[in-house]
Formats: sequence, C-alpha cells, structure tokens
Amino acid sequence: MRDNRRMAGQVVKTHDRFPPLGVRLVDSGVEVAVVAAHATKVEFCALTVTPEGLREARYELDHYDWGVFSGHIPGIKAGQRYGFRVHGPWDPASGLRHNPAKLLIDPYARGFVGELRNVPQTRDFVTTDDGPADDPYGPPDPRDDAEFVPHSVVVEPLAPHPDVHRPRVAWADTIIYEAHVKGLTHSLPDVPPELRGTYAGVAHPAVINHLKSLGVTTLELLPIHASASETHLDGLGLSNYWGYNTLGFFAPHAAYATAAAQAAGPTAVLDEVRGMVHILHEAGIEVVLDVVYNHTCEGGVDGPTIGWRGLDNRSYYLHDGGSPVRYADVTGTGNSLDFRRPRVIQMALDSLRYWVTEVGVDGFRFDLAVTLARGNDGFDRFHPFLVALQTDPVLRSVKLIAEPWDVGPGGWRTGQFPSPFAEWNDRFRDAMRGFWVHDLGSLVHGGPASSFRELATRLAGSADLFGMSDPPLLRGPVASVNYVTAHDGFTMADVVSYNEKHNEANGEENRDGTSNNVSWNHGVEGPIAVDTTADNGVNAAAMRRKSLRNLWGMLMLSAGTPMITAGDEFGRTQKGNNNAYCQDSDISWIDWNLAQWQRDLLAHVRFLGRLRTQHAVLKVDDFFLGAPRPNEAPEKVDLSWFSSQAEPLTHQDWHDPALRCLQMLRRGSDADAHVLLVVNGELDDRKVVIAGAPVTERSWQLAWDSAAEVPLEDPAAGPQRRGGDKVKVAGFSIQVYLAHPPATQLEQR
Repeated sequence: MRDNRRMAGQVVKTHDRFPPLGVRLVDSGVEVAVVAAHATKVEFCALTVTPEGLREARYELDHYDWGVFSGHIPGIKAGQRYGFRVHGPWDPASGLRHNPAKLLIDPYARGFVGELRNVPQTRDFVTTDDGPADDPYGPPDPRDDAEFVPHSVVVEPLAPHPDVHRPRVAWADTIIYEAHVKGLTHSLPDVPPELRGTYAGVAHPAVINHLKSLGVTTLELLPIHASASETHLDGLGLSNYWGYNTLGFFAPHAAYATAAAQAAGPTAVLDEVRGMVHILHEAGIEVVLDVVYNHTCEGGVDGPTIGWRGLDNRSYYLHDGGSPVRYADVTGTGNSLDFRRPRVIQMALDSLRYWVTEVGVDGFRFDLAVTLARGNDGFDRFHPFLVALQTDPVLRSVKLIAEPWDVGPGGWRTGQFPSPFAEWNDRFRDAMRGFWVHDLGSLVHGGPASSFRELATRLAGSADLFGMSDPPLLRGPVASVNYVTAHDGFTMADVVSYNEKHNEANGEENRDGTSNNVSWNHGVEGPIAVDTTADNGVNAAAMRRKSLRNLWGMLMLSAGTPMITAGDEFGRTQKGNNNAYCQDSDISWIDWNLAQWQRDLLAHVRFLGRLRTQHAVLKVDDFFLGAPRPNEAPEKVDLSWFSSQAEPLTHQDWHDPALRCLQMLRRGSDADAHVLLVVNGELDDRKVVIAGAPVTERSWQLAWDSAAEVPLEDPAAGPQRRGGDKVKVAGFSIQVYLAHPPATQLEQR
C-alpha cells in the first residue's frame, strides 16, 4: 500500500538560496536540495518496506531558486530510504522527460539499497512487456517503478576523519598498480574467505606485502562508485563487472563490502571503504580511484530513467541541438554528461572533494577525460572543469590522471591536458608491443620491422607529447603514465600468446573489443606447455617468457610513471578475452596459484621494482636534455645514445630503418649510479662494445639480463666491465649495467 497524501503542514521553507545539494541530516530531520530546473514540482518520497509492500510518504519541496528545489523534512532519520518524484512538461522532442510515475535516485546520495531491474516499468516512455518500444519519444509510461529501482538512503554524518598521514608520494617516485576490488582478492588464499573480494580484503596484509614487494606506491582501483549493469547484459546472464556504468558519484558500490557491512547498511559500507584507505595509508600506499563522470548508467533515451534524465534531462546530458533533440554520444555508452553546464561541473567537483576530504583518497584517474573538457567547439584545454581542478584548494594537491581520449570528433588528445595532470600514454603501449612482440613475429616470418626511433622516444619520457607546454618542458616525463596493458585489452601474457581476440564468452559473437592488439602468439595460439616448440622451429614457450621480460624491462626502466596491471607481474591470462568488462568469473579474477615460470617472472618484476626505487636516475622529474644540466661540467651529459659499437649516434643513424641494436646511457649524480641499457632488437645475438669511455671512468656491472630465466641473486657479484669491453647480447633481449660511484666518493659523503 502507498500513502500518497501531501503530509500537509509538514514542509518548512528554507531561506538559504544556495543550499548544499543532496540530503543532510539535521537535529529535527533532513535538509533536502535537488537540481530540477525545468520541473514544476518535486516531491521527496520517504519509503518504508512493510510486509504488505512498499509504503511511500510524499513531501513537496516548496522552495525553488536558481533551478534547485529544496526544503526541510522533519522526522527523517539515518537509514531512511528515499527518492524523488518530479512533475513537469513531457515533451521528449524538446528534451523534457518529466514523469512522476518514476521514482528517481538522489544524485548526491551517500548510499543505495536494492538493484536496478531490467523491466519495462523503469522506462519513462510506453513500452511493451517484451522491452522498449521503437519510439522513446512517445507518450509517458504511467506505471510506477519504485519496486524495480535502487533506493537512496540517508546516511549518518561521517565520524571525524581518521588521523591519516597521507603518503603524498612524489610523481617521480610513483609506481601505480591498477586493480579491481573483487578480482584482486577473490581467489587469494592468504586472505580469509569472508574478506575475499572486498574493500577489507584489499587492505589485508597479504595484499599490502605483495604490493610493497613490487615497489608499488599507489593503488589505482577500478570504479568503486555505485554502478549498475547495462540492459543487454541482463539478457545474456552477465553483469558490468568493471563498474564503468555509474549509478551514484558519492556512494561506494555496496557489493564490494563484506557481508557484515552490507547487512549493517550504507553507513557500514562507507566505514569499510574509509578503513581500507586508512590501512593502506599506514602502509605508505596511496589510493587513486578510477572515476566515470563522462556518462551515467541510464544509457540512451531507450534506457531506464532512474535519476538525471527524470530530474533535468536538458541540463545534465549533452544533446545535439537538433529537433527532435537527441543525445550527442561521445562516450559510446548512449549518453554523455554535458560539462558545458555549471551544475554538471558542480556535481563532479562536489563528488571529488567528498572522496578526498571525507573518505581520504589521494587522487583520481578520469575515464574518457576528453568528454569532461568538451566545450561548444570540442576539446578545450582551458575548459572550466580543468581550470577548477588546477586551482581548487582541495583537488589541486592530489594526483590527477587523464585517459586522454573519447570516441567523439577530435577525441584523441594524448599530451594535451594541462599540468598538474598526468595522462595514460597509449603511444608508449603501442611502441613497446610493436618493437618487442609484433616485430619479433614479423622478423621470424621474414617480414619488416620498425626502427628504434619510436621506442627511444618513449624510453626517454615522450617529450614529443608531454613537452609541449608554456613554458616548454614544464610537465616533465612523469606526466606520461607508461603502460603496456590496462584493464581494457589483453593482459601482458595474452599479448604474447594470442594473435586474435577471443571474446566469445561476452555473448556478442566476438564482435566486441578491438582487433588492433599489436600482439604475436609466438607460433601457437593460446595456452601451451612450458617446453612447446612451434611448427616454425621457434621455442614458443621460452620466447614468450623472454618477450614478457623485455616488456617488463621497458615498463620499469623508461622515464615516466609506470603503471602495472594487476596479475601481469606473474603472467595472468584472460584466455584471449580483450574486453572482459562483463566477466565476473575466472576470466577476470586473479589466479594466485602460480607455476614455476610465473614465480620466476615475479622475481624479475620485483627485482626491476627495487632497481627503479634505489636509483634516482631511473625516476627523473625533468626531461633529458641530451646535454649537461645547468651549472654542470661539459662532459656531464644527462642522456647519451650509442651504437652497438659504442659510437655516438648521428642524425643519419636515427633515420636508418635497420637500426635495432643500440645503447642508452643515463648519467646519475656523483652519489648515484649511472645506468646503461643495451638493447638488441634483432633476431641474432650481437657482440656489443660497452659504451662509457670516455663518458665515465667508472666500471660497469651487469645488473639484469632479460635473456636469463631468473634474475641474478646478487647483482653486486656479477661480472664487471669497462667501457670498450665486448659482451654478448642475445637476440631480442635487454641488458642493464650499473656504474656505481667510487667508494672513496661515498666515504667522503
């Protein structure tokens, strides 16, 4: 049963013209404010679950100013379910879709209960029982949907924030680890069963110890904002596992909390999230959230109406300006939030500040960030939202990472975001896969290969992309988030194991996902035994393992900010699925049961993490000059390139398409080691003359060799070389040499 009375005399006017948006507990009830600029009436609906069904008490918000309906509702307490019903014109051709039969969520809600169900009642237009009709511009649907949609919940004010000492890791020291809350610990035996796949599980000592062993400083979590699955996935028996389909920008996704927290309600869920952040901080690990402000889970106009569309469709969503108006979809999801609108920018900024100040997170990775900076003429690097992030006293001091593209016109903008943004560098990804994997397959079959020039540019920090600033070179190589893989696409093990995507489990006949994987299966498609030899005579298993080590060497030793995808450190596979967004299954969950070759790979990654952490020259803040730094002696060139015969590379050399074997010398300080990378991208072994003389008189010590199945147990005991000595470098491999300062210099310090 439902009580539809107005509750006369129970609404109190507010005189605050700019009330905080959302629902706030006060001594006598709640203060409510919601954006609905084109509506004629908004009702706050208090919901109660009874044995007879859902009961609803409606309270009209009787104050309207600047597009905001607000009011004071007495007697409402923490834990109360609620929603909004919005009255106003129904004129879909003009973008007005008010339908009071639809219970709407609060965009500022701190918690939700219930799931979104894919039924016709959740559409704001008339549909058939089998699904949406062909015309979402038809008459409004009169059926009530309250029992089929999530309910917002009034959450208790947060307790004082824990005395957290934020790690505040410098960008130069940062190593990012991208992980999914559930997938990270779902199958981790060292985590107690009740904590696996939860926020609490992420903060378990087993996870922290693993991250620290890799040198990780910053944990980037795939979306933890409350989310819902797309309609078509319900019909396939799948769900949006990744969570890039936001239901609420202020509420954590309850399904990732422990069963006890879920049973206790949204306040307990939020406490578990804050506890996770606090424990990770105590271990010196930052928490960065992957956030999706570019669209919502409502999808296109034929999708469910559960919030923004019913509140103020014209103000929240990007439209094409035509007649009838249609969404301008630059995200590929059916809708795009309109960041030309102040209220949209306000919602995003309010959300970001909330997660920093009240939950304690240390930064954000912005999904499809170009959408957030689209003005009337496309991408604008001086967009008000970007300016706000640069200048906001709370947000300007946290880590900001852009995914610098969307699917709209002019959507690829890598390198064009302003400081202090860092950006995902897809050019790094493609260069590393191309040189070390795709080129290997081409050369084995007698085909062509790329030159070293693109790889060298990425190794040195991608100044061509991130050096364009005013003043020049302001951002430094740390603005480049270097990655070989991410959640989206092949895992690193699959890059060396599959030529083609294998997404059959997604239910779309393998049509989804990219076909441009820049991969090579080393002669055999899919999983193989550790001693498999391909038909072409290639030892496929051994070559795959070496290719993985080469990719890891490039990731950890290049200038820039490395990002590790969870599980790549020991060769996790998704069985060739390169679009596992809907796979809440063993395709996506990390398998911690490791074979010997996986333990060996993990040892290499841990060694490379220590190497990077211990040597400042491997984590530079400024772009290399290829010349002495200011006030340095003329011979102290910060970066030098040499041929395999230790001769300085010339302009002509760099334009030689056959150049695939050379040396990169990075000069450290007087108190730090110099680093020499010897790269052989040819099929055959090469005799290389070690560079260095007369650049340095220090002796070189072999620290790491990608051709070795296991890393050196004690690099200090390895063979020493002098500049001019000859060494053998295996085909398609990397050697790393260190030249430590003389002991006398260290003693003098």
